[in-house]
Amino acid sequence: MMDASRILFDPLLPWSVVWVALALAVLFVSIALWRGLTGWALRAMAFAVLVLALANPSLQVEDREPFSDIVLLVVDESASQGIATRPDQIAEAVARVEAEIATLANTELRLITLGDSDGNRGTLLMTALSEAMADEPRARLAGAILLSDGQLHDIEALPEMPAPLHLLLTGEKDDWDRRLMVQNAPAFAIIGEPVILQLRIEDQGAVPAGLPAQAEIEIAVDGATPQRYTVPVGQTLDLPVTLQHGGMNVIQFNVPEAPDELTARNNAAVVQINGVRDRLRVLLVSGEPHAGERTWRNLLKSDAGVDLVHFTILRPPEKQDGVPVNELSLIAFPTRELFLDKIDEFDLIIFDRYKRRGILPGIYLDNVRQYVEDGGALLVAAGPDYAAAESIYRSPLSDILPGEPTGLVREELYLPEVSDLGQRHPVTEGFMPATEEEAPWGRWLRIIDVRPGDSDTVMTGLDGAPLLLLDRVGAGRVALLASDHAWLWSRGFEGGGPQLELLRRLAHWMMKEPDLEEEALTALAKGQTMSITRRSLGEAVGEVEVTAPDGSVTLVPLTEVSPGRFSADWTGAEMGLYRLKEGDRESVVALGPAAPKEFEVTIADGAMLTPAVEATRGGIVRISTGLPDIRRVREGRQASGRGWIGITPRAAYLTADIRVSPLLPAWAMLLLAAGFAVGAWLWEGRR
Repeated sequence: MMDASRILFDPLLPWSVVWVALALAVLFVSIALWRGLTGWALRAMAFAVLVLALANPSLQVEDREPFSDIVLLVVDESASQGIATRPDQIAEAVARVEAEIATLANTELRLITLGDSDGNRGTLLMTALSEAMADEPRARLAGAILLSDGQLHDIEALPEMPAPLHLLLTGEKDDWDRRLMVQNAPAFAIIGEPVILQLRIEDQGAVPAGLPAQAEIEIAVDGATPQRYTVPVGQTLDLPVTLQHGGMNVIQFNVPEAPDELTARNNAAVVQINGVRDRLRVLLVSGEPHAGERTWRNLLKSDAGVDLVHFTILRPPEKQDGVPVNELSLIAFPTRELFLDKIDEFDLIIFDRYKRRGILPGIYLDNVRQYVEDGGALLVAAGPDYAAAESIYRSPLSDILPGEPTGLVREELYLPEVSDLGQRHPVTEGFMPATEEEAPWGRWLRIIDVRPGDSDTVMTGLDGAPLLLLDRVGAGRVALLASDHAWLWSRGFEGGGPQLELLRRLAHWMMKEPDLEEEALTALAKGQTMSITRRSLGEAVGEVEVTAPDGSVTLVPLTEVSPGRFSADWTGAEMGLYRLKEGDRESVVALGPAAPKEFEVTIADGAMLTPAVEATRGGIVRISTGLPDIRRVREGRQASGRGWIGITPRAAYLTADIRVSPLLPAWAMLLLAAGFAVGAWLWEGRR
């Protein structure tokens, strides 16, 4: 506690009257001097006392509580500050500043630590400084010290500084670093079509003399064995990439660490591109006109992503109507062109109520079988013809078809149901199981009796008979719909059904879309958290092995959230590529941004902060050359020098009490003025 006093004036009359009185007093004293009156000095004192009395002087005494000065120390602990010797430099600098401030009386230190920002926004050093200043009284701020590598990403947020700003710079003068940059990477690309990625390897800092002008780069797709290439340094490279499958494609680039390089954290980049199919090319072959033929055609034509080639056999060879061929307005079935020359151009072949009539020779059907085994897709929509002697099953296709006809065709009302396996299969997942009480869709009237082999029966019909069978053959896939009455759903019979969604899922499953794989392990990243999903037809799955970029392994248990779907959320400790494994299923996912801002520039440099520091007469000191002392300097003076930095004392205080009393009582003023006046009269009378 300390006292401070000052004199206040609270005039009894307006100030204009006081100034007039003062002017008259000066006039009268001047006349006295002109006339040679010897008591002019006493007269002047009398007038002065009267004017002072009109001004009413008072003595104000304040009881003040002095406040300590505040120094802010903002410590950058972002990812780039964790490389090389910087953590040790930070610890040493913090300890030194704390010790220096402790020796200064009436001075406090505020320590603010800054980590990585969310959303890959880089180091928000000025934002942290502004928030710290907002929490403290501006009048007490004696200085601010930034402990950083000088690489920040919000210099525009620099606050107005009322005190010196200093930078303690981490890093070494001879640091150098090599970084890999992916300059453009699309989020989506068409499967089978090349997309151009631009890469650049760049050296920065004190690059050693004699460093080779070329460097090796490793490229790995979906965690496979990386391939190595030698590329020039400092040049932008165009890399064509062709996606081989739909869904997320993870491409990892890595440049081996060079000798004495500052860090290898920016030597790798991960690009995630979602592969999409341009258009689904479908060949639909209808064996004969029937009620469901238009349904198939309309369903396929309604999808803008489908290119449909549809042939209907209207005049089979056994039909003899006497009309010459050259007078028919029909297109001849281009069997050789479709099933030999261009079969590989189709993504999906559909046989709709097709039976052997000698139009497609056995060698063509055998070519279809080979097409499926090589990775193609075949869907058979069976009618009564499938159970007849001319069944397409009685051909080379029998080796790949998932159901053998028994010859029985049953024509009764029944409700298609999703089997227990179908509830777990992505093609029919989520379809409500049919019940006689509350049927979710209409009934059908015909089913072809088949004996399933090793295929998956995902839908059943009359008395639990197989209705929709799915199978994998070689690299391809086959589906059999043992009824030709799916068109009843399209026509709205008894309320219709989800025929459009069923066909869409079925087609995309046959196209090997990752989202419809029945056995799959996937992960989606959001920031540092990944959402792991395991799909399986089994009743249970094991824990997922998550391998971090540093090689550590974590076991993550999964919880069944719906039939056939198990999931968990897990947060990784660092950015980079993570490998996942459960059983024989593996996957990769990248956490964090492909190119973190923290490692775009890793060389410590105070150039970005130099204007702000110089504007406050502060200083920039590299820690590796020695830590400075901290001194007090007057406001407006240079606040840095060789081996020292300064803070400005603010002398802030809190007024606890104020006491105001008259300088002299009114009667004392009057008595004093009268005394001077009488004294002047007596002095002049004696003369």
